[in-house]
This record gives sequence, C-alpha cells and structure tokens, in this order.
Amino acid sequence: MRSIRLNGPKKKVAKRSNSCLTQARTETAYLFIMSTCRRLRHEFYQWEDTTLILNVLGTPAAKKTAIGKPLANQLKISVSASPVNGRATDFMVAFLATIFDVRIKDIEVVFGRTSIHKQLRIHNPKKLPPMIDRASDKKTSP
Repeated sequence: MRSIRLNGPKKKVAKRSNSCLTQARTETAYLFIMSTCRRLRHEFYQWEDTTLILNVLGTPAAKKTAIGKPLANQLKISVSASPVNGRATDFMVAFLATIFDVRIKDIEVVFGRTSIHKQLRIHNPKKLPPMIDRASDKKTSP
C-alpha cells in the first residue's frame, strides 16, 4: 500500500495487483480460442478435404483415458497422464492415433499444447468415433 495526500489527511490506496492483468490476458486468450473454434461449422469438428479439424477440451490426470461427450464447441477427452510440460497432450495424441487409426505424426496440435483448450488436425483418419460424421461436412465443388 502506498499513501497519497490529497488536500487533507493521508489516504491509503491499494496498489493495482498483477492478477487483474493476468486474468485479462487469460480471458483474451480464451476469447481468441473460442472465436477460432466458433468458425467451425459443426460444434466441435470440421472437415478440410481429408483433414479433420477437432476442437478438444482435455482433462489431464483423469481416472481413465476416454473420449467423452461434446461440450458446446469442444469434444471432451480425458487422459490419465499428468499435465507436466505437455505430456498429457502427447499422451492424448497417441491415444487419438489409435482411435482414428493413423500414425502419431499425422496428428498436428494447432494450438493448446500446454492448455486444456486444444485444436487438432488429423490427416486422413481411417476410423471415426460415432459422434463424427465424415460425409456431413465435406465441401462440394460447384
């Protein structure tokens, strides 16, 4: 606290904390992620030719590794790996590679490597979970 004198006795004024600035940065990042996610035609996925773009809400350190239900514009995926230096994301990518029957290097993390909000690009998936439809979002040429 610092003191300020304004034509009278000293008044105590609290310093502005950095938590407000941190919160503003976090909210800005979240709004950017959400605006990017909203550009997709479906709630949580979109097809670009043979590439699947998937928005994920990751839950690290879960009891079991599983694909959950879509929540708003993200697909909830729980992984049992701990969230240390992106290990949970690496574990999630390996898990999704088995689900979609692709190689690990065919899954690209667009953003969110160390965040729970992620966007993934899966190139040429051979298998699809039931909540994703291959034919519904393909662009047709005029």
